[in-house]
Amino acid sequence: MQKTQSLSYAEIRSSILQNIPPEIGITRIEFEGPRLAIYTKKPEMLIEQSQIISDLAGIIKKRIVIRSDPSVRVPESEAERIIKEILPEDAGLVQSYFDPVLGEIILEVMKPGVAIGKGGSNLLEIVKRTKWSSNIVRSPPIPSMTIKQIQNYLYSKSKERERFLRDTGEAIFRPMYRNAGDVRITTLGGGRQVGRSAFLLRTRESAILLDCGINPGANNPVDAYPRLDTEEFDLSSLDAVVISHAHLDHCGFLPFLFKYGYDGPVYCSQPTASLMTLLQSDYIDVMNKEGRVPPYSSEDVKEIIVHTIPLGYGEVTDVSPDIRLTLHNAGHILGSSLVHLHIGKGLHNIVYTGDFKFGPTQLFHPASYQFPRVETLIIESTYGGPNDVSSSRLETESEFVKIINSLLNKGKALIPVPAVGRAQEIMMVINKYMQSGEMFEAPVYIEGMISEATAIHTAYPHYLSSEIRDQILYEGKNPFDSDYFTIVKQPDERDEIVEGGPCIIMATAGMMEGGPVIEYFKRMASDPENGLIFVSYQVAGTLGQRLQSGLKSVQIFGSNGKMEVINVEMGMYTVEGFSGHSDKRQLVNYVRKMHPAPKRIFFVHGEESKCLNMVQTFYKMKGLQAYAPEVFETFKLA
Repeated sequence: MQKTQSLSYAEIRSSILQNIPPEIGITRIEFEGPRLAIYTKKPEMLIEQSQIISDLAGIIKKRIVIRSDPSVRVPESEAERIIKEILPEDAGLVQSYFDPVLGEIILEVMKPGVAIGKGGSNLLEIVKRTKWSSNIVRSPPIPSMTIKQIQNYLYSKSKERERFLRDTGEAIFRPMYRNAGDVRITTLGGGRQVGRSAFLLRTRESAILLDCGINPGANNPVDAYPRLDTEEFDLSSLDAVVISHAHLDHCGFLPFLFKYGYDGPVYCSQPTASLMTLLQSDYIDVMNKEGRVPPYSSEDVKEIIVHTIPLGYGEVTDVSPDIRLTLHNAGHILGSSLVHLHIGKGLHNIVYTGDFKFGPTQLFHPASYQFPRVETLIIESTYGGPNDVSSSRLETESEFVKIINSLLNKGKALIPVPAVGRAQEIMMVINKYMQSGEMFEAPVYIEGMISEATAIHTAYPHYLSSEIRDQILYEGKNPFDSDYFTIVKQPDERDEIVEGGPCIIMATAGMMEGGPVIEYFKRMASDPENGLIFVSYQVAGTLGQRLQSGLKSVQIFGSNGKMEVINVEMGMYTVEGFSGHSDKRQLVNYVRKMHPAPKRIFFVHGEESKCLNMVQTFYKMKGLQAYAPEVFETFKLA
């Protein structure tokens, strides 16, 4: 068959050597994941003559990065001393992290603009004097232990990371001897159900897995995890995994792949890379505390760190010989992404929404809806029922304030929240209305991973709404800080909180499947003056969903390991307008506003009735095919 790849490695190397002046001193040219890395003894010359690299990237059609040859880099201790000389004192250098694989130093500073210098003068001076390139980041208002642990682990695994990036690059740019075609999508989870999202995309050349989640409401492994036992799925031939966002129903089973030998890349946004490490680690911890055996270990979670390639929104990246990936804002949680896949040379384009919000919130901008090309749309249907129309944001907040005020007269409000997204949204709403005097002032106790997840939010301000981003970057404010909030650090504080006066308690997990919220529920459930307020979606089968549906007696393991029967007398409330998912009206508007319009839609990540209702809604739309795939179903797209 005719070879279809435009340039071989030998041809790429020849083009680079022909177009870069010999005095720059190229020492090697290597694949670095989806990029091509050029190592040189004089990196500052290519930085000063940036047009050379721009022109070269246009010729070879690859993303290029400049790296200094390790032989010319000064020792790390010496580099630190030089950097302190170069950076003005008022830049506020907090700490630095070295990445010997990439020859980069991450410099965490209080004032990035001052650190960068006029026209990037300080960065160029650092390269000239140390031969290390520098990446300036703003020091977050709240330090994140997770991010620090990830950086330290990557440093300790620099050789493994280097090997992985090289192998990944060679796999991506391998020769392709067949024309692109036979594009197929298989539902391994998330079809006519909420949970365990996993979709396998295959072409003649490639295999890409979109999400790999768990079903938090299922105990049977056949229902709890993606159906990787199908003959369509072959772990050894998988080119890449793309994670839309960090919630466990989308990434919670990913470490299992590494446990059984997956050695390829994981693509996601940078915040997702941090958040999924936090949530996967907590999943293991919760299962162990409950006496259940987790499907993977903390070592498998660490393997993901080494194999993750973070991407920014709008960054076009080769992930296999015939597939290019671009992530776009999904507006659901921090770093949540719409996944755009371009297959072949214009053969087929897919947009996979993951979970998305096509409406403004306090934390994020609405989901993106414009793409270069789209033929197939795979879209969530969590709120796809005919009556799933949320109140306006103002009405939602008003209802929430009214419920809180009614409870704080005599009792306490317990709010189960996912640590990521909903927790931060509710914190801001509570602070806003207590400050205005519209909500009764009372202590707000926060327990679980919420504080660490909030710290990660402050580390990535560019992924937040413009208002919050500007507060963090330009006004020096921490919008998540409030005198009303108290972080609960020790479990023995819970009795005192529950026995004290009126208060609000926010605790994980959001669906009440484990976590500290269960400990508060056990202590509070029998008092009718108290209330349980649901502010996020409750998957069928979870304790949260059963309580929401009127369950009055709950069996829960006590601290002594014996089963306890809890009689539920506390009030049950649901406020749906805070959801990070699009309601029925927003789902319909998104499809109608999407540009270009898709020709085929798969409705997934919704209860069966809701997926089928969305199919019916678009059944008569001219030129559009709509489906609600079941688990195991495969469709040929092109």
